[in-house]
Amino acid sequence: MINPRVTLDADSLGPVERKLQKPLEQQLTSALQQATHSVDDNYQGESVDEVAQELLEETKDGLHPDIAAGFTPDGAQLHAVATAIVDEHR
Repeated sequence: MINPRVTLDADSLGPVERKLQKPLEQQLTSALQQATHSVDDNYQGESVDEVAQELLEETKDGLHPDIAAGFTPDGAQLHAVATAIVDEHR
């Protein structure tokens, strides 16, 4: 089972975000993990790029709109999760 985690770079956060870093990381991680399980459960042979896009969309759908608007995950890390999903089904 794939259980990705989201960590935020404290150096790139403003003062308010820094104070909320742990709860924000927990919320983002939860949304990404839910998206990962959903995409994995519904996988039907999509490419890694398609899976990565589905992960991003489903993760954002699981977040408050204001948080989703500011969520820009590392593309390489999201791609790695997508690759793990695809590889799991081979």
